[in-house]
Amino acid sequence: MTRLVLTNGRLLDGENAPRAATVVVEGERFAEVVEADGRPPSSRPDDVVIDLGGRTLMPGMVLGHYHAAYFDIGATPAPFGLEASPALQAVRAVKNFRTTLDCGFTGVISAGAPNGIDPALKAAVAEGNAVGPRIMTCGRDVSTTGHFNDLSYPSWMQIGATGAMVCCDGPEGFRRAVRQEIKDGAEIIKIFATGGHGSLVPAEQTQVSREELDMAIRTAAERGAKIRAHIANREAILCAIELGMHIVDHGDGFDEACIEAAVQKGTFLTPSLHFGLNVMRNAPGTAYAESMRAGHDGMLSILGKANAAGVKLLLGDDYGAFGLNHGEYGHEFRLYAEEAGIPVLDLIRWATVNGYEAMGLDGGKIAPGKLADFIVVDGDPLADVGLLARPERMVAIYKGGEAHKDELGRAPQGANQAAGAARQPVHT
Repeated sequence: MTRLVLTNGRLLDGENAPRAATVVVEGERFAEVVEADGRPPSSRPDDVVIDLGGRTLMPGMVLGHYHAAYFDIGATPAPFGLEASPALQAVRAVKNFRTTLDCGFTGVISAGAPNGIDPALKAAVAEGNAVGPRIMTCGRDVSTTGHFNDLSYPSWMQIGATGAMVCCDGPEGFRRAVRQEIKDGAEIIKIFATGGHGSLVPAEQTQVSREELDMAIRTAAERGAKIRAHIANREAILCAIELGMHIVDHGDGFDEACIEAAVQKGTFLTPSLHFGLNVMRNAPGTAYAESMRAGHDGMLSILGKANAAGVKLLLGDDYGAFGLNHGEYGHEFRLYAEEAGIPVLDLIRWATVNGYEAMGLDGGKIAPGKLADFIVVDGDPLADVGLLARPERMVAIYKGGEAHKDELGRAPQGANQAAGAARQPVHT
């Protein structure tokens, strides 16, 4: 098997200070990592050797909150594009998934997609019929009758198509809903547990009972799936963590007690503050924008403590909504570095180590045996974190040892060749 040998790279892995190293890729995994002062790796006649010239070699990144079908059409107050036909939403999702990989994100954890889009796109990527990152699939939003998405249209307008959400009530209703979502291909189920954080009802309004949430989490675990939830008040956060929630989305109201509980349980948190900041900048003074301010400011003030304490934080946000465009993912680095004071090395850990752990995949690190998902950046992200928001500075993007983009002298191969070329299946 031909190996890829990357020499003279500046290895930046999100856990250690950068260091010079040679990295060997064999198949879909890293085979060797040799630091500059170590013994050079063994060579083979058919090795492809590329000198990185001191460029930064990083693991591929993960978006921990992702909506492939969101598409901003300029509407207010719910500009998500989900009123489009399922076929049009799927076409938009194909573009968005590819854009995500173009930006150096080799994995996504979906936070909701209607009409079976996520499982279909994951299968299409595996078949070589679409290009995209590794996908942890989600389906319809799950919550109770009268929750804030259910309030977006009156009862007399319901015609039977569930589309982007499923309403259920009582533990048995949640058991059935979770089983149905898993049957339809969801690997993680999204629940709307409270209002707040951009919803049209107050954060303190809990919309799922403890018994319902417990049933959802237990049912998912029985079938190998996870649960994530939109939660924006302290009491609901503590309840969800206690019951075994995999990912808390937004987390407005997070405090020291939540930090302690999340660290103890290993719960992931996706603060997703870019959306609220974007709304406040683009619609200043509006009731919608002002409804987000307290939660936004509170999260900015607590994130440094949460990060230092070891809470497993993730990147990702509601891209495609309210002017927050797909492709702007890397701007989160600057937001958290400048507004919350998070060290850039820690933010890279959020996007790599934490992201792959949340996906349940053996990646996110450049080490022997790990998945060979990586990017090569022309420049130093520790000195200029804005580089991670500039895809043109990513001179190589590899997923599973195959090039999606390669400006290092080796043409893209396999499943990520230009449209029309022969493709081979890739692992997702």
